[in-house]
Amino acid sequence: MNPLVGIIMGSDSDLNVMQAASDILKQFDIPHEVTVVSAHRTPHRMIEYATTAKERGLKVIIAGAGGAAHLPGMVAAVTVLPVIGVPIKSSNSIDGWDSVLSILQMPNGVPVGTVALNAAKNAGILAAEILGTADEAVSKKIADYKESLNSEVIEKVEKMKKEGWENKFD
Repeated sequence: MNPLVGIIMGSDSDLNVMQAASDILKQFDIPHEVTVVSAHRTPHRMIEYATTAKERGLKVIIAGAGGAAHLPGMVAAVTVLPVIGVPIKSSNSIDGWDSVLSILQMPNGVPVGTVALNAAKNAGILAAEILGTADEAVSKKIADYKESLNSEVIEKVEKMKKEGWENKFD
């Protein structure tokens, strides 16, 4: 099946963070592609990737970048697809704030959905939720996933009760 989500990053050094987006999309059985597309070092590749993404069948692009983090915004500027930006705390980053603000502070007319610093897993979940608006099978997988999160928390509450932790809420 053709990929529905494109996961791109400015450098292969970002793969350790961006892997989480791929992992959650695999969990939801959503076909996707992963590659390096640098806004600064390969600007023509970036433009070609973004401008051909829709015709290649992609529905959402997840773009991770550190430092100045121009990749998500530049991709959003040249595609009609939703772009989810993942700010990455990289070796040239100022505690990640430069990346967060570079992706978050987009001008009106060029939106980029932005997740938390290094939160590629959330970007993958958000991409799945976007796809789930038109695909009931994907929506069901997301609902099941969220129910599993709920169950995990309730199990932890029960464990704490058994260990004698006081709980005024229940």
